Amino acid sequence: MNARRLVLLAAALLAAGCRKQEEGAVRVTVIGEPPAIVDPAAAPLTEPQAVLLANTAQGLVRFDAAGNIVAGLAERWNVSDDGLSYIFRLQTGTWPSGRKISAQDVARLLRRQTARASRNPVKDTVGAIKQIVAMTDRVLAIELSAPRPNLLQLLAQPEFALVRSGQGTGPFIATPSGDGLRLVRELPVGEEEQPRRETVQLTAANVEAAVRAFAGDRTDLVLGGRFSDLGVALGTRLPRGVLRFDPASGLFGLVPARATGPAADKAVRVLLDQALDRDALVAALGVADLVARASILEPGLDGGLPPAVPPWTAQPLADRQAALSAEAARLLPREEGQPQPTIRVVLPEGPGAAILLQRLRTDWGALGLAVELAGKGAPADFRLLDQVAPSTSPAWFLRTFRCDAVPVCSAPADERLEAARATLDPRQRAQFLFEAERLMRDDVLFLPLSAPVRWSLNRNLPGFVENRFARHSLIDLRNRPE
Repeated sequence: MNARRLVLLAAALLAAGCRKQEEGAVRVTVIGEPPAIVDPAAAPLTEPQAVLLANTAQGLVRFDAAGNIVAGLAERWNVSDDGLSYIFRLQTGTWPSGRKISAQDVARLLRRQTARASRNPVKDTVGAIKQIVAMTDRVLAIELSAPRPNLLQLLAQPEFALVRSGQGTGPFIATPSGDGLRLVRELPVGEEEQPRRETVQLTAANVEAAVRAFAGDRTDLVLGGRFSDLGVALGTRLPRGVLRFDPASGLFGLVPARATGPAADKAVRVLLDQALDRDALVAALGVADLVARASILEPGLDGGLPPAVPPWTAQPLADRQAALSAEAARLLPREEGQPQPTIRVVLPEGPGAAILLQRLRTDWGALGLAVELAGKGAPADFRLLDQVAPSTSPAWFLRTFRCDAVPVCSAPADERLEAARATLDPRQRAQFLFEAERLMRDDVLFLPLSAPVRWSLNRNLPGFVENRFARHSLIDLRNRPE
């Protein structure tokens, strides 16, 4: 072997040896309040809580960096040919307390999360679950009343994290450290290799502090950004390419907030829906690849359902304006000497919300209407709905507007939703959902605007990947996914 080849071989061996050494902690900041491991059945999760649970209290399965399903507490699983039975085999291991992990414990925790009293906001999406039973100490069965191909996507959500006595089973173990948490994961090694660890320093901060920390190179990754606070990142001098947007799937728009007032009148909702300049809003938000949307469903969901796009969208808003103004004068007349009819909305704080409010004032103001923010505790006509879909099922989108969830609803649409939940025939299920969306869209139960906006700041972490669920594993952030 010549000298050149020896030098190259030595360099390769040295590089391999360096990769085996523990690197410094990846610094991650989540926008929001400091996180803690909480019971997912107790209340909806904040974004920092969701990030912490997903990485320290894995469910039966979890998401990888790209949003694909990988093993969590279950090392493997099988699905019956009819799609009605999921059998999970659990990894061997213990809870942090030292108690052995058993299928009985896991079944009890999952039943608690899906129980009637649970405040888990995702529990309705698993309404086809008939029973969750432990078959042996390491084998768990979930039986369904109808096939649900997206069940694993739901079980991977942090809302189905497995928490016992305030602790989870990993993949990271969290301990307090400074103003945040130190997350440590033991890496598998060969018998003769030195132990290896992966470490993440996890903190939480308001959006201004998080962006400042990133700009000052005091954190490597910022998670949890939304449309409302995007302006803070856009208004900060940041390196090119660090602002990243998830191709998030879900609902972003206005939903009636009460069963009285202007929004309770279908004709008024139709009017306000048609008067929205969605393209102008999307342009003002400044999000790359964001597309205006006038349907509840979006393309690419299970079943290939065509979204219900109203026919008036084919006509430019300018061509509709005169007719809309005349209809507004008829539906919401202004008495002489009286103020303009007012629409009150609930929006979050932040520059993006200010943009949305200004667009509503422009679009609905052209009809002779005033738009105001609803004061705290004051009656509102509309509230903003900004949610990422937990799975690729169209049912989640539609069931968001069922009669036991919103004040203004459609009983015939609810009947279709219940029929879709009960049927065993996938084609019949798709047909029921197809009909439900059209009923909801005709009644304007929701004023869609676009997909949700979710953004992050990433500094040279190839293991970070944008995905439709906007869920981000903290595993192996320094290495590009295979």
